[in-house]
Amino acid sequence: MKKFTSLFAFITIYITVTAQTSIHRDAQIEKMVSEVSKDSLESYVRKMVSFGTRNTLSNQTYPKRGIGAARNWVLSKFNEFVAASGGRMTAFIDTITLQPDGRRVNRAILLGNPVAVLKGTDPNDDRIFIVSGHLDGMRTNVMDSTGDAPGANDDASGVANVIECARIMSKRNFPATVMFVAFSGEEQGLLGANFMADKAKKQNWNIEAVLNNDIMGSNNSNETNVINNTKIRVFSEAFSVQDTGRTALTIRSLGLENDGKARQLARYVKEIGERYVDNLEVVLIYRNDRFLRGGDHTPFVQRGYAAVRFTEMNENYYHQHQDVRLENGIQYGDLPEFMDFEYLRKNTCMNLCNLANLVKSPSMPQEVKVDTRRLTNSTNLTWKTPKSGKVKGYYVMMRETTSAYWQKKFFTTDTKMDLPYSKDNYFFAVQSVSEDGNESLAVVPSPAGR
Repeated sequence: MKKFTSLFAFITIYITVTAQTSIHRDAQIEKMVSEVSKDSLESYVRKMVSFGTRNTLSNQTYPKRGIGAARNWVLSKFNEFVAASGGRMTAFIDTITLQPDGRRVNRAILLGNPVAVLKGTDPNDDRIFIVSGHLDGMRTNVMDSTGDAPGANDDASGVANVIECARIMSKRNFPATVMFVAFSGEEQGLLGANFMADKAKKQNWNIEAVLNNDIMGSNNSNETNVINNTKIRVFSEAFSVQDTGRTALTIRSLGLENDGKARQLARYVKEIGERYVDNLEVVLIYRNDRFLRGGDHTPFVQRGYAAVRFTEMNENYYHQHQDVRLENGIQYGDLPEFMDFEYLRKNTCMNLCNLANLVKSPSMPQEVKVDTRRLTNSTNLTWKTPKSGKVKGYYVMMRETTSAYWQKKFFTTDTKMDLPYSKDNYFFAVQSVSEDGNESLAVVPSPAGR
C-alpha cells in the first residue's frame, strides 16, 4: 500500500509539472480590442497634421496652428472621455517653464504634456501603467518652428494610439491606474518625458510599466523597399543604469544580464500582444532604442522603471525629419498618405490588450526565492502573495538560458513549486494570476539559504 501511495504521488506531481496550461483570451479584453477603429485613428492623425507645425518652439497662442493649439485639442479629446468615465478619469496639461539651454531650446518656453489619468478602483493598489507618444514634430532643421512639419507618423501615430486607448478604457473599471500621455519636447531632447519621469521619481510613483510609442504607423522602408505590416519592434534595455555596485555583481553572478525590468516587460508584451492581435509579430530588439538614437521611454529607464519603445518594423527616412518637398522624383515629408492605418490599428490593439491585461492583473508576487541550500538537479521555488489584487493562482515560467522567450508555464494555486529541471540549465520566474486569468509581470527568483 505504501508503494502504491508513493507511486500515485509521483504520478500526480509529474502530471502537474509537465502539463502546460492552455492560455485563454479574456473576453473583456477581446471586446476592447474589437473596438479599436482604424477610421478614428486616421481622423486623429489628420487633425494633428492640420495644425501645420507642432514644433515645441512653435506658437502657443494661435487657435489653429502650432504646439499650443495641438495640445489643447488633445486635452479636449481626453475631456470627452472624462465625461463618459463616471468621474474616474481626469485630464489636464502638465506644464513647466524651461529656460534656454544653448542646444535645442533658444528661448524660455512653457512646455506642456497633455495627460489623462484613469484612476484605479482598488484603494490598496497604487500601481501606475503609462502609455505614451510624443505630440511635437520637426522639419529637417529641428529649430525651425514656423515652417510646416506635418509629423503624421512621427509621432501623431503614437499619440493617436494613446487617444484611442483612452477612449476605449475610459468606459471600464480597472483596479490599478492608467496614465495616457502625449509628451512635448521629444525632438528637442526628451524634455517632456524627463519632466514627468523626474516628477515620478521625486513623488515615489509606483510605475510598473511604460509603453512608449514612436513612429508606429508606416509599413515600408526606403533603400531596402521592404513592405510588411505584420511586425512591430519592441526595444528594451537589458538592465537599468542604476544597477551598479552589489546589484551589478548579483546580476553577473546569477547570469541575469538579459532579465532586467524592461527586458521582462518586452517579453510580456510579445506574449500578450500576439495572443490578442492576429497577423502581428512583436519582434524583440535587444537594445534600448534604435542605433545611437533615443525616445521618451529612456528617461524612465534611467530612473529604474520598466519602460519599452514600440516602433514600426521598417522605417522610411524619406518621411521622417524632412521638409515637405518633391526632389529628384521623390516625395519627402511626413504626410498621412504614406501611412498604413490598418497597421496602426493592429499596433494600437497590441498596446490596448497589454495595458488591459496588466491593469487587470494582481500585483507581482513578493519575495520570490529559489532554494540554494544544497546542490540538486531539481529547482525549488517559493514566494509570497502579492500586495494587491485577488489571486486565482500563479504561473511558474521557465526557459533555457539561450532562449529569448519563456518556453513553459506551469500553473499552481500554492506559493511554492518543485520542478524536475536544473537551475544550472534554465531561468525561472513567477507571475501572479487573477481570477480572469490576467498575468502580472514576471519576477525572477533570488537565492535563498546557503
